[in-house]
Amino acid sequence: MSRRCELTGKSPMVGHNVSHANNKTKRRFLPNLNDVTLTSETLGQAHRFRISASALRTVDHRGGLDAFLAAAPDAELSTKALKLKREIAKAQTAA
Repeated sequence: MSRRCELTGKSPMVGHNVSHANNKTKRRFLPNLNDVTLTSETLGQAHRFRISASALRTVDHRGGLDAFLAAAPDAELSTKALKLKREIAKAQTAA
């Protein structure tokens, strides 16, 4: 399972642990990923995602999964989220 947020594309970053003696050793900064179930109001279905905690706050701030996906750039989304975005757009135009 990749350590990548399905909605924002956040992935691990690299940096250094710096000791008091200024010795530098490599380390990884991992994103805070959580398994969550988000509901699409348009489709009336629940979907499971592995997203970062900051992405979850952003989804709430923007007014739900549908609004978040509508504003999200396609390059950041996972294939699963991109497919859902297209389904939601198709359902909204049909309604």
